[in-house]
Amino acid sequence: MTIASRTSILTPGRLLFALWVFTWLLLPIPSSATECVSDGRYVMGTVLEITLCADHAEPLRQQFDPLFTTATHLDAVLTTYNPTSPVSRLNTAAGKGPFAVPQEVSDLLTLSRHYARSTQGTFDVTVGPLMLLWREAAHRQTIPTRKALRKVRGMVGSEKIHLLPQNTVVRKPGMAIDFGGIGKGYALDHLERQLKQQGIQHALLDFGQSSLWALGAPPDAPGWRILLQHSNGTPVGVLTLRDQALSISASMGQVFEIKGRRYGHVLDPRTGQPLQRDLLACVIAPTATQAEALSKALLILGEHEGIALLQRFPGVEGMLSEATGVSWMTPGWQQAVAFAASTAAR
Repeated sequence: MTIASRTSILTPGRLLFALWVFTWLLLPIPSSATECVSDGRYVMGTVLEITLCADHAEPLRQQFDPLFTTATHLDAVLTTYNPTSPVSRLNTAAGKGPFAVPQEVSDLLTLSRHYARSTQGTFDVTVGPLMLLWREAAHRQTIPTRKALRKVRGMVGSEKIHLLPQNTVVRKPGMAIDFGGIGKGYALDHLERQLKQQGIQHALLDFGQSSLWALGAPPDAPGWRILLQHSNGTPVGVLTLRDQALSISASMGQVFEIKGRRYGHVLDPRTGQPLQRDLLACVIAPTATQAEALSKALLILGEHEGIALLQRFPGVEGMLSEATGVSWMTPGWQQAVAFAASTAAR
């Protein structure tokens, strides 16, 4: 298949387990000898789609199995859905002394602690106890008491994780690590490095339709084109990505109700409270790990503190948008967007 450029449409969904509807539009090619091939497989609880472009398609097909093997390995290491995974066993061992973990877990904990510090504590992989508290509250249809929140918040905080030599970790009793907010980005960064090692210069890695790595560009195009839309179909903007990562997070992508009141699945680690504003955060960054961490922080910090935070990071641009179409963005965001919501605010 020979493709000149592709436009991906991303729309926030309202289903419990899906944030986005993702559709490729194949555009006609004026002339190009470059070919692109795609494959998608189920990894990390969602679909990982990989598109590779080069002069000849057949050698590219041989790259899919090694790439998906890497993603599957990282899924097995980082998941908490398997009670025998390294992260699950680490959580079980909380408060019981040093526990040896694989290099990938140690590396991601180091990155996670860095982003916890640099986002004022708004991105934190130790929110597991808070998530459990609110999950149980939704089941009982009772808001958690202040006492319960205070107790659980004492188990949250990346500063309570101590990394020792030989990749060993010590944590307080009751703490639980969950890499769900950053694991896909970490996996994409691994895959991007693997592609470069194999000499592949043009690829699009789409993880779960919310985390992307755009390597190089498709044929006859300046970059990979991504069309962002609100759930009502209102265009947010067309991004042109080249050698950049993108993360898109929605505060109400997954919701639960307590006595008729809707709450989002994103929790503020500082207060223990779930978000209730319907927001969409988009962040472009040099790495997918960074993009994922900062998109969650942008949701929590909001339009003023969040946008100001993004401007401290080189190569990072972002936008925060309400369901009404009102948007706030970093000064450099417009350079990556072909058009933006007409009601954009600054």
